[in-house]
Amino acid sequence: MSSGKFHVRQDAKGEFRFHLVAANGEEIMGSEGYTARASCLKGIESVRHHSLDVDNYERTISASGRYHFNLRAKNGGVIGTSQSYGSSEAMEKGIGAVMRIAPEAVVTAP
Repeated sequence: MSSGKFHVRQDAKGEFRFHLVAANGEEIMGSEGYTARASCLKGIESVRHHSLDVDNYERTISASGRYHFNLRAKNGGVIGTSQSYGSSEAMEKGIGAVMRIAPEAVVTAP
């Protein structure tokens, strides 16, 4: 059973975003902005669906040497972007956490 959560909130621009948060409160991954709450919730369902396939994770290194990953849908669209990590090992742990937590995470929203 997952103890992680998808937190849905509205940002200063009025867009809805979700963040996948682990049981320890750490944000693992966030979304793009959605104009409608319903679209944001569909994004969460897409994460649940695509999170179990390791091939859907794109791993990248920034110019400053920080690691992060994008979770992509089968059509190539980014459906979630990780936080920044200091090592590839930490990034891989983040991917593992998404794979474990996302499929069962509950949604909390204002």
